[in-house]
Amino acid sequence: MMNNGRIAVVTGGASGIGEAIVRALCRDGFAVAINYNRSEAQAFALASELCAEGSNVITIKADVASSQQTDEMMKTVKQILGAPEVLVNNSGIAQQKLLTDITDGDWNAMIGVNLTGVFNTCRAVLPFMIHKKKGKIINISSMWGQVGASCEAHYSASKAGVIGLTKALAQEVAPSGITVNCVAPGAIETKMMSSFSQEDIKNLCEEIPMGRLGSPDEIANVVAFLASDGASYITGQIIGVNGGMVV
Repeated sequence: MMNNGRIAVVTGGASGIGEAIVRALCRDGFAVAINYNRSEAQAFALASELCAEGSNVITIKADVASSQQTDEMMKTVKQILGAPEVLVNNSGIAQQKLLTDITDGDWNAMIGVNLTGVFNTCRAVLPFMIHKKKGKIINISSMWGQVGASCEAHYSASKAGVIGLTKALAQEVAPSGITVNCVAPGAIETKMMSSFSQEDIKNLCEEIPMGRLGSPDEIANVVAFLASDGASYITGQIIGVNGGMVV
């Protein structure tokens, strides 16, 4: 089914921040392709719910760390919905380890999903956007990509790489009418926080000037703005949504 409206792809869109982004874009009238890798049941349930509400949503399984799977995903979106105008790179994994305990597998998996995945999806979608002289790429990094986190060297490095890629690509594709921006969330209440005890979360909230964790919707609202026409002159920016923890 081709779509005459605006088309968005959200990687890692089945749950957490990704789910909130999918809902926000559907609310704004986008047709949305929900990418997932392992969360098939959640992706199908979300798509079924949104379609029942009248949104145009499809699900596509792909490991963004694989350039072949990513290329195929973008071709499928083009065939079913049309050429994507918005790409939200939200797929990500996290892990806490001392640097000396990080294995080659840990490092490669982290960089593969969090950074190479962003490269793969950008490379796969850009031909469609350049052809139309229009497009918005929104990458999800982290405040730890800005300042680093103890016991998360590989995570911090991957998210810092997303920030560097955002700034470089924004300059490269601006002449083609394409904006590239980055949202850097702080501590957000998602399943990535499940390894933290209640005491850990309480202590963390005491370090946040606003005194609380953020919600997925608070990230999604910023992404929705960057995807809108109102953000047409914003590119190459890193927007922190962290309750004042990093300023």
